[in-house]
Amino acid sequence: MKLLRTLQKKEKYSTPPIWFMRQAGRYLPEYRNIRSKEGNFLNLCYNPKLASEITLQPIKRFGFDGAILFSDILVIPDALGIKTEFIKNFGPKLQNISTEQDLYKLKLNNIKNHLNPVFEAIDIIKSTKPKKTNLIGFSGSPWTIATYIIEGGSSKNFEKTRSIAIQNEIFFQKLIDILIDSIIEYLSYQIEAGVEIIQLFDSWSGILPESQFEKWVLNANKKIIDNVKNKYPEIPIILFTKGAGILNENICKNINFDCLAIDQNLPKNWVKENIQNKYNKIIQGNLDNILLCYGSKDDIKKEVLSILSNFNEKEFVFNLGHGVLKETPIENIELVLNIVNNYKCNTFV
Repeated sequence: MKLLRTLQKKEKYSTPPIWFMRQAGRYLPEYRNIRSKEGNFLNLCYNPKLASEITLQPIKRFGFDGAILFSDILVIPDALGIKTEFIKNFGPKLQNISTEQDLYKLKLNNIKNHLNPVFEAIDIIKSTKPKKTNLIGFSGSPWTIATYIIEGGSSKNFEKTRSIAIQNEIFFQKLIDILIDSIIEYLSYQIEAGVEIIQLFDSWSGILPESQFEKWVLNANKKIIDNVKNKYPEIPIILFTKGAGILNENICKNINFDCLAIDQNLPKNWVKENIQNKYNKIIQGNLDNILLCYGSKDDIKKEVLSILSNFNEKEFVFNLGHGVLKETPIENIELVLNIVNNYKCNTFV
């Protein structure tokens, strides 16, 4: 329960809790074995037995302090009736939504019914996970989900989304408001089903200038977090605004979350001074997932120790700056776990 106590009670550990974003996935042979038998990715997300098994695979192998629910941020648009597919060697493909008329066709009362298999998976996980392991639920944030909806999938420059947000702000605000309400409902059902911690992923927040960032990232996440905190004050919330840079300071100033997940591009000294010390926020992060995948053992060890020495003077959760890459060697993850778990013993100093 180290992870929950760190986030909920601000208990300080010489050996910090550790888990990785996207830790249940394609780098694990046991996951690839299941995936090869189930052709449709969303079917995996909506299969309670398999989703719960995949969630716990990295816990059984590595003993992480947190198990993050196996699902995807795009189950929200799928539940809203926006046709969502995952195409091999291409990625997500979504039905195009670009007008107010399109919004009238959305299924606004379908979250509980459509995503019930996710809540069933949570129920299975909470009854089978190790007691010391905390279950993390999650959702994408409105801006990030909206980019997939407007672009019809992934994008390199998000020009379509950004132009619509500027030229047709009324429509875009309505879409964001629908996503805010849907995410609040989704997270509430996750908590009722048994998750102990929530993380919000605003993975594309870093593409916005300050004024747009405030409107679509800061304000939207604040509404969600205020609502969830009002209903479930004991549930810690981690916020990940990838690529936000120094705008993370605005996030800390204006939103009542518990922990800031930081990407690998933020200077550690800046984070320590401006987030940990100035705003007394718990930090989660921020090992480079590219380094974890392709770096030498010596370089990985050096960076892990640098992160620990910078952030572990206060409450801290060790994680990556983004998700585990599918090519990541398992021995590299074992190396990081070994360093972090023995940090208090000065084994690697």
